[in-house]
Amino acid sequence: MPEQKTNSDTRDRILDVAERLFMENGYEATSMRMITGAAEVNLAAVNYHFGCKEALLREVFRRRLGWLNDNRLQALDRLEAQAGGGALKPSQILEAFFGTLLRMGEDKTLGGMTFLRLLGRTLTEPAEFIRTFFASEYAEVIDRYKQALYRALPDVPQAEIVWRLHFMLGAMSYAIAGTDVLRVVTGVEVDDLAGERPVQDDDTIRARRLAQRLMPFLLGGLRAPLPQFDEPAGTQQELPSKAAKESRPGT
Repeated sequence: MPEQKTNSDTRDRILDVAERLFMENGYEATSMRMITGAAEVNLAAVNYHFGCKEALLREVFRRRLGWLNDNRLQALDRLEAQAGGGALKPSQILEAFFGTLLRMGEDKTLGGMTFLRLLGRTLTEPAEFIRTFFASEYAEVIDRYKQALYRALPDVPQAEIVWRLHFMLGAMSYAIAGTDVLRVVTGVEVDDLAGERPVQDDDTIRARRLAQRLMPFLLGGLRAPLPQFDEPAGTQQELPSKAAKESRPGT
């Protein structure tokens, strides 16, 4: 038993250190030597538990995404049960999907903002092997939520819903990756903005502020008017109806 506990402690320490270093430096710039040094273990211990750096990164994500995926599905199950077979509101769907992720940022036992920043950074600059990994991990969840949005917005073309989900995922990824882009573009530290109270290293407050800013933005994007495309001269197309022109996704 003591040996098993030691192995478990070592494994968790390696995962915690790898999570932080991958977030700070990116996957490519984080070496196994950096991880073993910070975790105070030798390379053999990392190889014993994970095998290689790719497998280590996958396991860093797997231990967090398992909780995230389960809770997203449970949240959707509860909402659909409460709706009694009826369609959900888009705002409920976004809260269950994106809100569940943002709440992880408030809980350090679930990785806190360190994991959120790592996830955002990895989604915005993914290695090829991690693309395949994410596609597999997210498949069931994305399909369930996509179908829920189709039912919630029956008058919106499904292709448009997929595009908007794509845009929302992109906005979320950049938002949770950190504030480097905002700092570069504006030259201002986030906590220096007018009306901001410095939060120092308080992940709970940072995560809540991020959610309070981001969730209305995402819902606004989902509710935006449908695009009216300009077709090249001479292209035959069916004229849109007045209802289609005025269509707006609901809340």
